[in-house]
Amino acid sequence: MSHPSIYLDHVSFILPHKVCFENFTANIISGNRIAIIGQNGVGKSTLLRAIQGNISIEGNIHSPKDIRFGYVPQIIETESKSGAERFHLALTQALAVNPNVLLLDEPTNHLDLKNRKALFRLIDKFEGTIVLASHDEELLSKMELFWHIDQGQINVYNESYEAFQLKRKMEYRQLLDEVDQLKQQKKALHVSLMKEQARAKQSREKGFKSIDNRKWPTIVNKAKADRSAKTTGRKRASIDTKKQNCIERLNRLKQPEVIIPTFNLSTDRLSEKVIISVKNGEVCYPNKTIIKDIHLSIYGTSRVVIAGSNGCGKSTMLKAIIADPSIDKKGQWMSPTLEYCGYLDQHFQNLTNDKSVFETIYDAVDDWSERKIRDHLATFLFFKNEEVNMLTQHLSGGEKVRLSLALIAAKTPPLLILDEVTNNLDIETKNHVIQVLQRYPGALIVVSHDPHFLNSINLTDCYVIKESELIAKKYGNLSN
Repeated sequence: MSHPSIYLDHVSFILPHKVCFENFTANIISGNRIAIIGQNGVGKSTLLRAIQGNISIEGNIHSPKDIRFGYVPQIIETESKSGAERFHLALTQALAVNPNVLLLDEPTNHLDLKNRKALFRLIDKFEGTIVLASHDEELLSKMELFWHIDQGQINVYNESYEAFQLKRKMEYRQLLDEVDQLKQQKKALHVSLMKEQARAKQSREKGFKSIDNRKWPTIVNKAKADRSAKTTGRKRASIDTKKQNCIERLNRLKQPEVIIPTFNLSTDRLSEKVIISVKNGEVCYPNKTIIKDIHLSIYGTSRVVIAGSNGCGKSTMLKAIIADPSIDKKGQWMSPTLEYCGYLDQHFQNLTNDKSVFETIYDAVDDWSERKIRDHLATFLFFKNEEVNMLTQHLSGGEKVRLSLALIAAKTPPLLILDEVTNNLDIETKNHVIQVLQRYPGALIVVSHDPHFLNSINLTDCYVIKESELIAKKYGNLSN
């Protein structure tokens, strides 16, 4: 499985509107476990494809002839196959060439717990080199070398993911302390200069007496004050330069912004009573039963995960709850009307492409003033006029998530349903989703395979679909 090194020589990826990364030089040594990390849209997938030789970017990538690449691209779901099914097919094809370098692009998207564990076992046992792009923190903890794309640069960290995170946090705190110390030094210099100028003024007032006595302290003290002012000026300029350098480094270590939402949901719409009830239920497609023997009770304050293996019918169950006409149901169903529900999936179907960010919120709450809408959008990190006026079709994935969350907060439904909403999200955007859901006051039903996400949103109940049956389980016991 060993191979000669792969050389990346001053590689760059520059788009018309931004620099993703430039002048990156590195070696990929046999046996490396490399993770390419960074926010959505910085060029992680492009760099993987360039290493594999699928596309060309500026600079040179030298791969020896005996390199055998196994490449698994980022997978999406289709009508004919699920994302997990397509991933397994792509992985099988990649392993068929007996690769000594395995390239994986967001490999855990769409994978259930069982398939995640199988992938992790493969990664642990693989004897060759692995280079992957991922936002999955559990997967990243298995890597040993990190290429972090940020602010148009790629920085290399040769340490564990946990150490990488800790190092950046510590460096950020140290820089904040340094900026604070520089502010104090500048303030002390200003106070010192004011005192020196006050002394010079006092000397001038006594000048005539000194001149009569053939002493010249006025001139001396004025010269001394001038020298002091020049020295202070030089020190102040030095402090300003150091402070600017610190601020630039802080920008490169930019810490994620936090969303603290205010929900527009009156207490009279919140209920402790059962809002969804199913007895002896079945969920079917024409001529095919997907889930049977459904007994389900969800209350107005419940926070529920529907779990199960890939293809077991989780999304179908959600569609049945919101009365999707493509789903046939049997048994006794009591579920709320669509106006009562908010539904959000990874494709953001609650957004309209030809509406602006501002119009999206205005159409939901047309009794709000422009100022109130802008303040609300600012809470979800839409500050600038060009951001507020941008059409949703031009938003990035992370921006679409934030706008969807802003829409939910503006016109808050008593029941919120989320279907694999964290797929393809970078860590910062995923944390924005968590921040909002932690404060969401209504009932929550979520489908997700992301353990960190599920463990962060205060779930109370769990239903597992197994062998076409819906089974109630205590949350936290999903591995059995």
